[in-house]
Amino acid sequence: MSVPIEGVITPDWPAPANVRACVTTRQLPGHSLPPFEHLNLGGRSGDSAQAVAANRASLLPLLGLPSAPLWLRQVHGIDVLDADAGERDRDADASVTRTAGTVLAILTADCLPVLFCSADGDAVAAAHAGWRGLAAGVLEATLGRFGGARVHAWIGPAIGARAYEVGAEVRDAFVAADAGAAAWFAPTRPGHWLCDLAALARRRLTRAGVGSVHGGGFDTFTDARFYSYRRERDTGRFASRVWIAP
Repeated sequence: MSVPIEGVITPDWPAPANVRACVTTRQLPGHSLPPFEHLNLGGRSGDSAQAVAANRASLLPLLGLPSAPLWLRQVHGIDVLDADAGERDRDADASVTRTAGTVLAILTADCLPVLFCSADGDAVAAAHAGWRGLAAGVLEATLGRFGGARVHAWIGPAIGARAYEVGAEVRDAFVAADAGAAAWFAPTRPGHWLCDLAALARRRLTRAGVGSVHGGGFDTFTDARFYSYRRERDTGRFASRVWIAP
């Protein structure tokens, strides 16, 4: 993207000049009707398949993308799809490429989208990190595809700590592997905590050796620009994308 577009968020991170990234919002024009208005990109959200297809097709001229985004069948796991190996149409929660013009995309509506790029601009990746995938190591699995290169990471819009109440199974999944993760769970009623998902992601990225972690300042629950499953249940999905400019 060469100029700012209203309704599109551009990550504030020190990515090389050849790396492009953006996040769409529901403020953009689209073909979906309520409650999915307007630019719903999620094919498994309950929206009309025709509307989602039309919304996805509109991204190329709207955002000036070099190719159609590579959509994943996200399943809250840790598998990383290698776009350069010709992998397509399978379950995965992250993707990586070193090919200019290949657009990686992650769909969310409260879960964390995390974008990555190597400091030299030779590789990019995108990961979907709901609490299950985050606790299981999807970010670490994605970082493993960079082969030791210095990496920048950007944490995209996700549900904020003041709105994300979770049960013991979520807290236990993090604290069992890292006692320090307990700092990011604030007790509420018995057996429940407010969970700072972005802070947990930042902690895991830092512990994995990423010294350049950015973002994390958007709350999908309170910010009406974003779809939020926790807020609305019947809702769409927005997308976070990253690519190497041709």
